[in-house]
Amino acid sequence: MLQSLDGAAARRWAVSALAALGEAREEIDALNVFPVPDGDTGTNMFLTLEAAVTAAQTVPDSAPVAQLADVFARGALLGARGNSGVIGAQLLRGWADTLAEFTQLSAASAVEGFRRADEQAWKAVNDPVEGTILSVSRAAADAAAAAAATNPTLKAVVSAAADAAQVALELTPTQLPALARAGVVDAGGRGLVVLIDSLAELVLGASRRRPARSYRHPALPALDFATCSDLSPAGNAGPSYEVMFLLETDPDTGSVPVDKLRPRLASLGDSLVIVGGSGLWQVHVHVHDPGAAVEAAMEYGRPHQIRITHFSESVRAGRSDPAAGPGARSAGLGLVACAAGPGLAELFGAAGAVVVAGGPGRRPSTSQLLAAIRRTKADSVALLPNDGDTMNVAQVAAAAARADGIRVAVLPTRAQVQGLAAAAVHDPARSFDDDVVSMSAAAGGARDGAVTVAVKDGLTSAGECRVGDALGVVDGDFAVVGSDLAAVAIEVVERLLSGGGELVTLVVGVGEHESLARAVAVHLRNVHRQVEVSVLNGGQPRYPLLIGVE
Repeated sequence: MLQSLDGAAARRWAVSALAALGEAREEIDALNVFPVPDGDTGTNMFLTLEAAVTAAQTVPDSAPVAQLADVFARGALLGARGNSGVIGAQLLRGWADTLAEFTQLSAASAVEGFRRADEQAWKAVNDPVEGTILSVSRAAADAAAAAAATNPTLKAVVSAAADAAQVALELTPTQLPALARAGVVDAGGRGLVVLIDSLAELVLGASRRRPARSYRHPALPALDFATCSDLSPAGNAGPSYEVMFLLETDPDTGSVPVDKLRPRLASLGDSLVIVGGSGLWQVHVHVHDPGAAVEAAMEYGRPHQIRITHFSESVRAGRSDPAAGPGARSAGLGLVACAAGPGLAELFGAAGAVVVAGGPGRRPSTSQLLAAIRRTKADSVALLPNDGDTMNVAQVAAAAARADGIRVAVLPTRAQVQGLAAAAVHDPARSFDDDVVSMSAAAGGARDGAVTVAVKDGLTSAGECRVGDALGVVDGDFAVVGSDLAAVAIEVVERLLSGGGELVTLVVGVGEHESLARAVAVHLRNVHRQVEVSVLNGGQPRYPLLIGVE
């Protein structure tokens, strides 16, 4: 019987628990109907624990158990999958925090471990529901405390927690209508029972593994996940996407950014769970608009490792072939481009692109870009943001599309003229990889510039400017300040041509700016006769002239 928990014993539990979850994975997947009947709870819990075990392998054998537990819990946080995986990671964090204070696994430390893990898990869930993994956790914590009050031994505490967890699991269908209708126990709760049984096996020195079984009411037919659309808490199809990401915040701000983010995400969907601390948080939420969730997070920190899973069609509609039916996709290549003006939209459309209105002042949302990707009806799509500030939104839309089975490449076009250069060489007859390489090369070979008029006093890279001054932009930075718009435009062109170039494209903005384009074109023909000049009507606001050099 185990009397203390050293690093070797902790590693044995981790390996044993992972093996037990591996054996029960398919059984747990088959129970999964809440909050979404997507049949992956067992897999998600296994992958989360696997990430924790992998992280623990980097810790030396001689390391104290507190260090091992901390690395283990952090590995689970970083590798958490799905709602159950995120909650499981927080349960492990509760144990890690406990082991940081106790040097032995005694009755007292076990009670504190169960209590703290349960407390943190309940706090992490925005809208906790009885009949889930949380109910199983609470039952285990309460039983551990009660056992310690009458028989303060490690054996009694862990054994009582394991037995209570199993009883609580059996009761989950009486607490949650979705489980009762499906005739199953909670999948996450079943996974937690496996973990606690593994701990009991370690402590007691005897097998506590319960044989795999369906945990279903015998009078009910086999569960068909394709017909489970009525099993969500609201009794309807619910949100279409699961969104998960790591969020880095300023450690000095504590939980303040997350406290502000939580109501924002709660208003967008459900199944919200946020776990972590010390400036690193794992966020999980189900939403209709994944882009809105990620965009909200950008206001409070830096989201990364973004995972967007689309489950409404594959689970609720029961569609096994994502390309089947009226929304079927072709095997061709699609192109999506953000256009800053109507003339630019016509140019991108002529190149075969599905066009989304964009540019300064009206940058597109993730949902707009995702809808455009789908409108191409193609299984491989190139996306041209054509604006530096649209890049992040485009990446999120691409991730959501990939969850639908669409292959998407976001080209790093941060200016309209770079997008035009890329679109000009787009060839749907090529392979996707070849087309992306060709467009990327064309975009990368285009230097961009622009001219505009200052609307307020300020300080630029080229010095101070006053309202009404002409401003010249070179490769995204204000580089010229002057009083005459044509003179500034010519200076911008000269700077762009200083690195060479064979083609200059002048894109005229909304308003009476044809004379400005003509003045620049005349200068080019007089000074750079070898350079070809193309003048296009872009209709973009704010910038009388966009300039591209290839």
